[in-house]
Amino acid sequence: MVDELMIDRAVVDGLFPADLPEPGHWEERYPARDLPEGAKVTRIGPSPTGFIHIGGIYVGMIDRDVAADSGGVYVVRIEDTDQAREVEGALEQFDRAFEYFHISSDEDRNRGSYGPYLQSEREQIYLTYVRHLLRQGKAYLCFATKDELADITARQQASKVPTGYYGKWAIWRDADPSDVAAKLAEGTPYVVRFRAPEGETRTSFVDAIRGRLEHEANRNDAVILKSSDQSPRLPTYHFAHAVDDHLMRVNLVIRGDEWISSVPLHQQLFAALEFEPITYAHIAPLMKQIPGGKRKLSKRKDPEAGVDFYIGAGYPADAVLYYLRGLANGRLAEVPLAEALATPIDLSLCGVAGPLVDLVKLEDLSADHIATLSGQQILDAVRAWAVEYDAELVPVLDNEKDLALRALAVERDGVENPRKDLRKWSDFRPAYGFFFTELFVPVDGPADERLVPLGVAPEVVTAFAADLVAQYEHLDDPQEWFDQIRALAGKHRFAPNAKEYKKNPDAYVGSIREASQLVRVAITGATRSPDLHATAQALGASEVLRRLRALTS
Repeated sequence: MVDELMIDRAVVDGLFPADLPEPGHWEERYPARDLPEGAKVTRIGPSPTGFIHIGGIYVGMIDRDVAADSGGVYVVRIEDTDQAREVEGALEQFDRAFEYFHISSDEDRNRGSYGPYLQSEREQIYLTYVRHLLRQGKAYLCFATKDELADITARQQASKVPTGYYGKWAIWRDADPSDVAAKLAEGTPYVVRFRAPEGETRTSFVDAIRGRLEHEANRNDAVILKSSDQSPRLPTYHFAHAVDDHLMRVNLVIRGDEWISSVPLHQQLFAALEFEPITYAHIAPLMKQIPGGKRKLSKRKDPEAGVDFYIGAGYPADAVLYYLRGLANGRLAEVPLAEALATPIDLSLCGVAGPLVDLVKLEDLSADHIATLSGQQILDAVRAWAVEYDAELVPVLDNEKDLALRALAVERDGVENPRKDLRKWSDFRPAYGFFFTELFVPVDGPADERLVPLGVAPEVVTAFAADLVAQYEHLDDPQEWFDQIRALAGKHRFAPNAKEYKKNPDAYVGSIREASQLVRVAITGATRSPDLHATAQALGASEVLRRLRALTS
């Protein structure tokens, strides 16, 4: 039947450029790679119809690990066949994300001998293989209009049969060649559809993560080349990926499990094109906990799904990668960060249930990681982040480098349990900004709103602060330093402790707690801060006095 309905080869060839190469040209242009036995060639194919998802970094990380560990190659291929929906700046965002998370590829649009690595630049290659299938009757021209396709879908739904373009519903599958010729003569736009094999009902394949899977065979005559009135003439994803994976000699495709249902079609395409089949590994998607259950992490609903969320906030790349590696292989969450980053991800240990992304857990891991870094390492990382995301902070850090290092040393250097107030680089300003004159907002006299919750009368604040400024000594010993505050607090009728104040509140203006908090707010601008004596030592005597005087004005 197919032979009887095939359109003439001359007609087929007339639809394509006269100088279009034959398949053998491309097979020779892209030979089998010279790699060790067992080497894996992996790829990730981000689409510039949107910015990359943290799940893309997750899969790319696994791609890179598997390829590198096997002595193979990791490829980034831009799948930009849907040009109408392309988002400006997406390609630059891909580069930024891959660089930030240290998963740059072996081959991409800037390097590699199996390119072009943008699908939009591979038009000739695709046309060669579309023509090849048309010549063999494994594909056909389809002139169905949008209205006709909508009518087919409506009738299928009314008949309660699966929707799609197949069997008797595929109105151009078995069209008479004379009808095809007439449409071509009229200049009617057409698409090229794959002629799905008949008679197949079930198919199976071995997934590198999930083992043997069995599915219903593909029955749909999928579009493989978009409308003839478009330029450039580009294929659909299904066809492009089959051609590209073959010619780039990819032998392992790691992708999200939403693609499992497409494997039957992909198997048919590989068979029709007489390509060696490749192995698929379908990764469970990253999930989010919601009331009553969980769902896939969504770029539309969840800020933390977008890669720029992590880069913009300044999460250290190593901390995020450590966390993601633990989601991929649970055992890596139980070893130190450096060991986890150096240990390749094992596909056989990837689960089939989607792991939950927990920002609280990530921030804890990140804080632990930052606590292991030196002050100079933190300062360098904060400055690099600030260049892009907090420009005002850069000159402050440059001009006050020694102060910044002293600030970072407070409750960090030489202590068994270092302070963990940095979870990401954007935390630096709120946590340490008060150390810097340019960023610090001094109290506005004894009635400053930050002092109101302490409940101390303004005249008491003024008198206490005036005495402290007059008698202040910048002592090295923490206990001696605080004793001067304690002594003045007693002189100004602050109770020695909260218990005494609570027992007889009319006898006191507050407790030592309120007195020390007056000093803390004056020096740091907040009621919570690093160790007060260490902070004062980092600031220096003159700056401490300048800030204390603000209580008296």
